[in-house]
Amino acid sequence: MAAPRPLSRFWEWGKNIVCVGRNYAEHAREMRSAVPSEPVLFLKPSTAYAPEGSPILLPPHSRELHHELELGVVLGRRGRAVPQATAMDYVAGYALCLDMTARDVQEECKRKGLPWTLAKGFTSSCPVSAFVPKDQIPDPHQLRLWLKVNGKLRQEGETSSMIFSIPYIISYVSKVMILEEGDIILTGTPKGVGPVEENDEIEAGIDGVLTMKFKVERPNY
Repeated sequence: MAAPRPLSRFWEWGKNIVCVGRNYAEHAREMRSAVPSEPVLFLKPSTAYAPEGSPILLPPHSRELHHELELGVVLGRRGRAVPQATAMDYVAGYALCLDMTARDVQEECKRKGLPWTLAKGFTSSCPVSAFVPKDQIPDPHQLRLWLKVNGKLRQEGETSSMIFSIPYIISYVSKVMILEEGDIILTGTPKGVGPVEENDEIEAGIDGVLTMKFKVERPNY
């Protein structure tokens, strides 16, 4: 019998990274986008994970890499068409994540009506913190997230400002695709996204819960 897979290392075996776009009204306005009436979804491959201790690699096909700070929700069981009322029963814990975005590529994709895969799905485009068990965060809708680049505060926001709640998102996504143990849902970014360059140091945190650090590097290929 195979040993159980530890959720504390979900990034090593979890299959799906489901991302919610424009889930903070101020960020939607910052991107000159309409505030959505339902979640905007896109995916990253599992090879996008970059656990703390590994670098964020500049994508060679982009000249403008941006940070987007997000609360990630890690699923602890398989779910399909999950009711909102029981959605939190499917949550195993949380992680702080960065949705690294090749902004110039994304803008070109938008102009051409193309998917965002080139802008969102490249190697190391999903840096993640250590896993935080569910019982350590009694209310994920009452958290302050922040991010600094080279010691300067760039992003900060309250998860209470999310347009769509975590139970709503889990229910919505699970009606589109089956969610599995170890999957993660990135719940959107607050305002303040911006560019990073080679050798920049990114520090981010959830107040009272954790911090994480990453360095931006150029790949050797």
